[in-house]
Amino acid sequence: MKLLPDAASGPSITGYGPGWVSVNGEKFTNNLYVNAQTGGALWQCPPFESLLPQHFDLFIDLQPELIIFGSGERIRFPHPSWLQNLYAKRIGVETMDTQAACRTFNFLAAEGRRVIAALLV
Repeated sequence: MKLLPDAASGPSITGYGPGWVSVNGEKFTNNLYVNAQTGGALWQCPPFESLLPQHFDLFIDLQPELIIFGSGERIRFPHPSWLQNLYAKRIGVETMDTQAACRTFNFLAAEGRRVIAALLV
């Protein structure tokens, strides 16, 4: 699906499909995260079943208020232990499938929220 840009000045997810996500026109075919302040970057993490707390801890230093976790083609909730350190820093986490996470990220980023989309492609 191709998304049309809005008036937001920061990074946005401009398209997605099976096995890919596009950030400001740059196509990613591997897991990635998108920071509303800085843009997209590869997220060095394993498949869902092998995720660990440290894969989420790297977002703490970026100081988001919210992380949108896109768990792939279907919604899969992360184990609470993976998110414990985020919660301790008062960083919220919402889980949804990756396509829904892409759409939600754009809305929140356009509102000026400090949001990160952590996406399993």
